Amino acid sequence: MPFDEVLAAYDPALGLEVHVELNTASKMFCGCPAVFGGEPNAGTCPTCLGLPGAMPVVNGKAVESAIRIGLALNCDIAEWCRFARKNYFYPDMPKNFQTSQYDEPICFDGYMDVDVDGETFRVEIERAHMEEDTGKSLHVGGATGRIHGADYSLVDYNRAGIPLIEIVTRPILGAGEKAPEVAKAYVSQLRELIVALGVSEARMDQGNLRADVNLSLSPKGSGVLGTRTETKNVNSFRSVERAVRFEMQRHAAILSSGGSILQETRHWHEDTGITTSGREKSDAEDYRYFPEPDLVPVAPSRAWVDELRGTLPENPTVQRARLQAEWGFSDMEMRDTLGAGALGLVIETIAEGAAPQAARKWWLGELARRSNEDGVDLVDLPITPADVARIQALVDDKTVNDKLARQVFEGVLAGEGTPDEVVAARGLAVVSDDGALGAAVDNAIAANPDVADKIRDGKVAAAGALIGAVMKEMRGQADAGRVRELILEKLS
Repeated sequence: MPFDEVLAAYDPALGLEVHVELNTASKMFCGCPAVFGGEPNAGTCPTCLGLPGAMPVVNGKAVESAIRIGLALNCDIAEWCRFARKNYFYPDMPKNFQTSQYDEPICFDGYMDVDVDGETFRVEIERAHMEEDTGKSLHVGGATGRIHGADYSLVDYNRAGIPLIEIVTRPILGAGEKAPEVAKAYVSQLRELIVALGVSEARMDQGNLRADVNLSLSPKGSGVLGTRTETKNVNSFRSVERAVRFEMQRHAAILSSGGSILQETRHWHEDTGITTSGREKSDAEDYRYFPEPDLVPVAPSRAWVDELRGTLPENPTVQRARLQAEWGFSDMEMRDTLGAGALGLVIETIAEGAAPQAARKWWLGELARRSNEDGVDLVDLPITPADVARIQALVDDKTVNDKLARQVFEGVLAGEGTPDEVVAARGLAVVSDDGALGAAVDNAIAANPDVADKIRDGKVAAAGALIGAVMKEMRGQADAGRVRELILEKLS
């Protein structure tokens, strides 16, 4: 159903469950390394493989990270909480249960305010709880990489037991037409907060941060929540927005034709921009939760919580207002920076030495264009804020000009090396040698005698045509300022 027709007939309700993979040195309940990649099953032990007799021990650093996340989200911190067993069978979960938290989470009753086009939406946080990640299944053969059509499957348990924090919102109501943008803004701002806290790399492309998107529709003005679906493991800001929009349109088409929504999990397909059915969604009682008998409760002291509160970074809302004033950005410039998911990248680029407007120019210009072409988020482009700052430094010291800088970006994005290596390999450095420039200026004057005469007659603005001719001859690598000086010297 067209989006405007959806909005005319239904009210959307959003719910987001974001899994954050912590950057602790070891796993949640054992001493195995918590690293991305590596030889399959090399980072495992009897505990994370669920072998008989193996006993878990809680990772203290993970508890600290959970508390800091909860405090940053304005949550209450439990004085006493415990783990539970969430029972279900899945091939990449070696114990056939997940050690998680159920009715006694470590963090609860928080909120985060997000801004969309100048309007603030309060996203209420129901809970943030600790749990462990599962392993990873690899389906070999077939065209989709999924189990259907595969010849066989392999399981890598390196990820099993990695510490996770699951952040669950309450239903987000009243967003209306901005529901897709609110979902994107929330996940984007949450990622910025997680990175600022230093508790996770929050790389969506590596699965450090994954979002499950819950959505339901209710008849316009009814105030009754509809049946929800949960789109699992959406791994980019752009995809979060697209998944919400697609599910709103899919739900509306079913409901308007007299059908009913099945409570289920769904898979997001980045290539086609649609969701497909996964499995019927289980309710809490289906998981047969019960307290984990092998782990003692967690009871953080109030003194420790207060100490951790003192380590929190600046509130994102306060930070944005301060940075906008410091950088001299207009409201629209700051809003566009936020909307593009570029604030964190701009902050890091400035920290590497670039001027605020230059950092914003590259991330919202050249790099935003590339991210749109490639269908990825800015943060997932193969270039770092340090690279962007270095390219701007090359512009500032006149090693390259803006036009050549775009070729440097192209080379870095193509994996050709650092900015300096790309400049050297492609021969992009600006020519400022008077000998080479003088010869090119002479050629331009000889080829354009009428323009030269205008300059001799005092019409200095005509020098632009000769500068253009020189730049063309030197493939854009001439120092335009020095070329102008030489032209005026020769024709004065």
